[in-house]
Amino acid sequence: MPTYSYACKTCGHAFDIVQSFSDATLTVCPECGGDLRKQYGAVGVTFNGSGFYRTDSRGSSGVGAGAGSSTPA
Repeated sequence: MPTYSYACKTCGHAFDIVQSFSDATLTVCPECGGDLRKQYGAVGVTFNGSGFYRTDSRGSSGVGAGAGSSTPA
């Protein structure tokens, strides 16, 4: 289950809570009863592998046939 961060608009109280995707969003601050807003932060994404190149999605016929290739005259 994901962890969500909330902050109160009134008192500034901030906290994290583990909620299911189907749970309703919290709207009331547990400290003062004010309005809550959900905090969004960076998402941890990891790309594993040798890397991504601009030629990865192209067919083999297009490799080496671009600008800069020369043919003997």
